[in-house]
Amino acid sequence: MRDTTAGPPGAVGQETPEARTPLSRTPAGTLPVPAPAPAPVRPDGAPATTGSGDPGGHSPLGRRLARAAAVTAVLTAAGSLIGLLRDQTIAHLFGAGSDTDAFLVAWTLPEMAATLLIEDAMALLLVPAFSLALSARTARAAGADLAGRTDPVRALLTATFPRLFAALAGASVLLALGAPLLVHVLAPGLDDPGPAIDCTRLTALTVLTFGIAGYLSAALRAHRSFVAPAAIYVAYNVCIIGTMLALHAAWGVRAAAAGVALGGLLMIAVQVPSVWRQLGPARRGDGRSVGRSPAPGVSARPTPHLGLRLLVPVACFALCRQSQVLVERFLASSLPAGAISHLNYAQKIAQMPMVFSLMICTVTFPVVARALADGEAALARRRVERDLTLAGLVVLLGTAYVIACAPQVVEVLFQRGAFSAADTAATASVMRVYALGLLGHSLVGALIRPFFSAARPTWYPALSMAAGLLITIVAGLFAVRWWGVHGIAAANAVGITATALLLLHGLGTRVIAIAVRRVAAGLGRLVLAAAVAVAVVSPVAALSAGPLAGAAVGALLVPAVFAVTALAVRAPEASQLLAAVKGKLTHAR
Repeated sequence: MRDTTAGPPGAVGQETPEARTPLSRTPAGTLPVPAPAPAPVRPDGAPATTGSGDPGGHSPLGRRLARAAAVTAVLTAAGSLIGLLRDQTIAHLFGAGSDTDAFLVAWTLPEMAATLLIEDAMALLLVPAFSLALSARTARAAGADLAGRTDPVRALLTATFPRLFAALAGASVLLALGAPLLVHVLAPGLDDPGPAIDCTRLTALTVLTFGIAGYLSAALRAHRSFVAPAAIYVAYNVCIIGTMLALHAAWGVRAAAAGVALGGLLMIAVQVPSVWRQLGPARRGDGRSVGRSPAPGVSARPTPHLGLRLLVPVACFALCRQSQVLVERFLASSLPAGAISHLNYAQKIAQMPMVFSLMICTVTFPVVARALADGEAALARRRVERDLTLAGLVVLLGTAYVIACAPQVVEVLFQRGAFSAADTAATASVMRVYALGLLGHSLVGALIRPFFSAARPTWYPALSMAAGLLITIVAGLFAVRWWGVHGIAAANAVGITATALLLLHGLGTRVIAIAVRRVAAGLGRLVLAAAVAVAVVSPVAALSAGPLAGAAVGALLVPAVFAVTALAVRAPEASQLLAAVKGKLTHAR
């Protein structure tokens, strides 16, 4: 969160070779990035701010980002809470046995589709592409070069959406037809693959619907419209719950798969009005919708193109990342019935801190992409450093709570109906192991965005993710023999942490010259604060009168112990956050 402008050579303030690449030397088929322009100065010689503004909370851009983050936080929280209600409904109706295992095998498709087509690949490709198109629109408007020209944003939409729709529709049909083979590959140890095959045929539709929803989300986020993209999971989870309640008596667990298929359609529907406002009617192309001017000295940019040199590295990264789920399901399918379910419920709860930690990165990703498109390397660097430290603070605070209060949280959320006390104990123990990798998961999600913000092909993230996946596979094959499902969770934590370390090192040396050592040192202090909070709060929560009381006590004590420890070890992020809160209170008075 610190806005440091000085540092060792090669770290802060130093431009990478990629940042100096001129437009004329950009490889064909990739998204060109302009050379950074000299920083403007005021008449008194002090640096002048550009149209981007400071990424903090005091500039107009910072205030807009704060409002967008607040709205996204509310909708993300609502989506996560409704997602928990969805999981509670599944646990209540179907328990943690063979039927739920069959559905979760089929749920692998929408999970992969969400990662590839909404959260990772689609966003990493299209947010920079639309950002560059918007920058080109503004540059042309500034130069009054509009006659006989096609709007770059519309040109990008026309060139990409029809082909994407056709490819996704074909993939959905092939997956539905190949459901028996797919289930056999994903979970060869299932005693009765029939329900899993039926569910897979229903969930295959999400490849098409999630792809369209992800495309619309990326376009809206590039236009800095965040409400509709943040609302898609609210609509999705509500649809799943309603469908299960209406059809479970007649269809059994297949009702959950039907809800997933219908939920994907609703994801598209909630975004259509916003997309129509942003992209539907013909716009004058004067750049007013963008809200900023190009950096001085930057000429009009050509319309971006999504070539294979850019598509393939992003797709490989996303596939390797989501393949961790495939490895977990494959290994768990050979364990006793319920292992896949216990691992799934543990992940769903434990990942909530990660979701909230990445919320700010989702909002600022278009800012970083646009800053690089306009040649503002310093703005991008400051924004990335703040995002990393803030994401680490949020996820570690959540990790401490998850580990300290795991049994109480699982019992409060799930122990009812077909979900027994034994399921609670198994899920809580797995969740504590899985939570050890939450910082790694959060950092990977935060670090990958600036890697692809400049819209240049790079294989480093995909290779780093492949290395982490290999570690997960090898560690899982050995650990599952002695530690069962806990070994699978531990392998996941080790693999994703290794990927995060590789990406953190590579970002500072290859893309944006962040101060890697300073960021890592701050995260290390926060890890210590989280460990102390777990040690203090765990016995207190266990001795509380009932699970609800234990979860509530933990919710109060974990932040207090975490904050005191973070301030004691002089974690700069914690002290700056406290100073910001004091400043807000003083201003309010």
